[in-house]
Amino acid sequence: MRSSAAHGHGQVRYAPPAPDTGLPVVAELAGLLAAAAARPDAEPPGGGPVLREAACGYLSRRGLRCHPEDLVAAPGTGPLLAALLAAHGGDVLMPRPCPLAWTPQARLLGRPAYHVPTPAECGGVPDPYALLETVRRVRAEGGHPAVLLLSVADDPTGTVAPPELVREACEAAVGEGLHIVSDETWRDTVHRPHDTVFVSPGEMAPDDVTVLCDLAGSVTPAAWPAAVARFPAAAPAAAAHRARTLDVLTALGAQLPGPLAVAVAHALDEPEPVTSRAAAANTLHARVAAAAHRAVLSAGAFALPPEAGRHLYADLDPLRGHLAERGVADSIELEEYLTGRLGTPVPGGHRFGDELGALRVRLATAPLLGATPAERLEALTAADPLDLPHVKEALEALSTTFGELTPGEGARR
Repeated sequence: MRSSAAHGHGQVRYAPPAPDTGLPVVAELAGLLAAAAARPDAEPPGGGPVLREAACGYLSRRGLRCHPEDLVAAPGTGPLLAALLAAHGGDVLMPRPCPLAWTPQARLLGRPAYHVPTPAECGGVPDPYALLETVRRVRAEGGHPAVLLLSVADDPTGTVAPPELVREACEAAVGEGLHIVSDETWRDTVHRPHDTVFVSPGEMAPDDVTVLCDLAGSVTPAAWPAAVARFPAAAPAAAAHRARTLDVLTALGAQLPGPLAVAVAHALDEPEPVTSRAAAANTLHARVAAAAHRAVLSAGAFALPPEAGRHLYADLDPLRGHLAERGVADSIELEEYLTGRLGTPVPGGHRFGDELGALRVRLATAPLLGATPAERLEALTAADPLDLPHVKEALEALSTTFGELTPGEGARR
């Protein structure tokens, strides 16, 4: 049941994108981009002063005080993360599971990448004791652990790590001399912002943390590649790391197009149409994610309650026997099976650093909102999106697919 290379399963270039809102572009941003289309020049490497000033305000409003000279902008997290890792050198540690781009980025640079287990209650942040053990083991084997990647609001698990865990992990990392890169792409997609406490590692260890934020899909539309990084202002080595990051971005030709930079800077200023859309999208995806979570649990599978983002991470190990009857024994086969049954990409856990034998998948919520822009926009404005026929149908298809794998259903087949 494994796919051949021609079908692209397991290959980086065919990896699914990050979960999208699935919603149309805010008209104000589209208008700005169109109005700036005649601008012929690109932004300088790292972003121009207007863009960096806007990013500075955006981060400062989130408790991450900074100056424009502390920031670097790039066309997406791909080149920006590669530049950050290249600037720091050494081996890379990251939680298991982790965003699907992290491991390929480290390997692209020829850096060893080590996955550290996360605690049972969340993903995105490694268990502090497991982190210490991994660092000591890597050093004993001759390695040079230098950078820890983490994400408090996590892709793929959709969880938000509690502040006490973030603090303990940061203390362990800093105590071992690691520099922390905190990916805060999903911080603005928390489902219950008044009930969920998000604390950035940049607040806890300001001299030892670089904050990375992909704006595409959160602040700006998913098809507009833009990302920013905030370097620790007071750290002695920060200026050198920022300069080296700019060198790498320059060598890659990783500059934002001028017209795009105009629209991104406006979005970072958070005008009312942008913030209203973001809040409405978060509410919509929270409702649908909760319904999808109930469907997964009803089938006997396991998933942590989604707290941020537009996805959840399901563990189908309790259904292993019934999956085996369908020729599914690992996450590659599970990805193929569920993708075929649901008609939408369902990436397996192997893409996120999990063991191949673990039957885990990331489920996105955007495909549950409808098949067309009009249906998804209807879901955004509905009093209760779960009452819409097309949303009901999509959730029923998910429930049916997972329900076929339960012991009762398996016995009737």
